[in-house]
Amino acid sequence: MATWEPGPGGLSWLTIETEACRARLTAHGAHLCEWTPAGQEHPVLFLSPRAVFAPGVSIRGGVPVCFPWFATHPSDGAKPAHGFARTRTWTGEPLARDADGTTRLTLRLAADGATRALWPTDFAATLTFALGATLAMTFEVDNRGATPIDYEAALHTYLTVGDVARARVHGLERTRFIDKVDGMRETTAGDAPLVPAGEVDRVFLDTTAACEVEDPVLRRRIRVDKAGSRVTVVWNPGPEKGPAVADLGGDAWRRFVCVETANTAPYAVRLAPGDRHAMTATISVSAWR
Repeated sequence: MATWEPGPGGLSWLTIETEACRARLTAHGAHLCEWTPAGQEHPVLFLSPRAVFAPGVSIRGGVPVCFPWFATHPSDGAKPAHGFARTRTWTGEPLARDADGTTRLTLRLAADGATRALWPTDFAATLTFALGATLAMTFEVDNRGATPIDYEAALHTYLTVGDVARARVHGLERTRFIDKVDGMRETTAGDAPLVPAGEVDRVFLDTTAACEVEDPVLRRRIRVDKAGSRVTVVWNPGPEKGPAVADLGGDAWRRFVCVETANTAPYAVRLAPGDRHAMTATISVSAWR
């Protein structure tokens, strides 16, 4: 069953319930808020209990879409953090259903006067979801203008964990990264998996590797495979900053770790006129042993 209906804050929501999974998303920001494959007791995507649902406001949790820049704009701090895609209304296409029970949906965003005021380019973006026993998200950008364009993008995925201090992130060992908590210092990770205890904000560079989040509390492993991406970001605000985040608060910071499939500087995407680029994140879950 898949139905569009009014949601919180007056947003348009799609709820999908099939034998393969349960999912909820909104056209506001093309934002996937829930994905829980069959057999999982806990949602795989974390959604903040204080998330705000309103036009023009980004949603805390799920999978925000960062585009066409990541974090603060590189030359104009007055422009919205993480770009404008996560607060725009996207246009949905009809759903399709595969033989294996996977539901497919594509949402579209095209340049208009409001986007050109922030980013003077002609582009078209699509985000395609394949929602089933696994989750695949493909973000694609077309350059429809007459000059090259450069952009950053990230699928800012919040993954539910039982206790972030006990989680382990595998797959980024011996990888170069920028440590945003340590004054943007560039260093190389060691041989051990990443333990996201305390504040962590690391931009791992020139990596196409899959990541696996080991969660002994919820007794599962969440794997994030990717394609068309050369950057992985791992983020959690930690015990000092987490409670102060207005739409997070309390100890909610303990219940997620962000593992983001991205292309950011120095690996931003450059598109010639008429070219396109696709970036895909695929998430799967298995039992922890």
